[in-house]
Amino acid sequence: MMIDPFTLPKAELHLHIEGTLEPELMFELGRRNGVSLPYADTDAVRRAYRFGNLQSFLDVYYRACSVLIHERDFYELTIAYLNRARAQGVRHVEVFFDPQTHTARGVQFDTVVGGIGRALTEARRQGITSHLIMCFLRDLPVDDAMATLEQSLAHRDVIFGVGLDSAEVGNPPRKFREVFERAINAGFRAVAHAGEEGPPDYIWQALDVLGAERIDHGVRCLEDRSLVQRLEADRIPLTVCPFSNVKLRVVGTLEQHPLADMLEHGLRVTVNSDDPAYFGGYVGENLAGVAKALQLDDGALVQLARNSFEAAFLDDAARAGYLAELDAYSGANRMS
Repeated sequence: MMIDPFTLPKAELHLHIEGTLEPELMFELGRRNGVSLPYADTDAVRRAYRFGNLQSFLDVYYRACSVLIHERDFYELTIAYLNRARAQGVRHVEVFFDPQTHTARGVQFDTVVGGIGRALTEARRQGITSHLIMCFLRDLPVDDAMATLEQSLAHRDVIFGVGLDSAEVGNPPRKFREVFERAINAGFRAVAHAGEEGPPDYIWQALDVLGAERIDHGVRCLEDRSLVQRLEADRIPLTVCPFSNVKLRVVGTLEQHPLADMLEHGLRVTVNSDDPAYFGGYVGENLAGVAKALQLDDGALVQLARNSFEAAFLDDAARAGYLAELDAYSGANRMS
């Protein structure tokens, strides 16, 4: 393998900004904001990152978010991620955020969007483009999601799309039909988490009930042959997160990950980091790890990067520019 997964030009399409909160920044913000944490030090935090399932991760994740209070906190969190992403070849990122996690604690919606949005604007001047996607917490009432959507309408200049995340089992996409219908009518693009711990039927619901244009995770699609055919025929992107799937026990090991099979079925798969501070690596580490575990060749890595740009919500000119850069990069590596 001659392609370097860390310098390969790519887009990242499945990244929760709250999930980039590294322990060092967590403690710094906790001290600054007077928020006590149930950990003695950063090593103790990392020892807590042994998860049995999605819910056990979410319990730790939401507790850590308590240190995020002021606009400066959200700005620093986002800038820290963007700097790492740029160093790992990311040219375009579509960032998820969970406003309900913060507004439920009394943090103003404007505070959250203001900090994240300022960081994204600064990063664009330094060569990394982005979109901001607001996710609804599926384990909270639908009315709460609708109220959050109404708050977001004043920030249409910053928020590009909507998604659906949090505890999947027992919270089918169809619950949020009216919320997504309202969001799409307001001009938001739509994605949804489905088929991670939930069944393939949740992927069908995300597509046909919510109108999702992209499926986040989707690794259980292989259990349904007709669904695989639908995803291939319609070129529906799947934003797969290998390290996350192992950490949350969706698959046992990276060697058992279905990514290679998904590629063989012609699915538009991308590799992403999900919540990298908790799962052991950013997008470069995810690509390198899965390439080694599944013995992916350079052609597969380039295809994954190509898929990421083709699956992104980019205009034609921007997409063409990024694909030309990718072609030049892969051509230069073939000759070296």
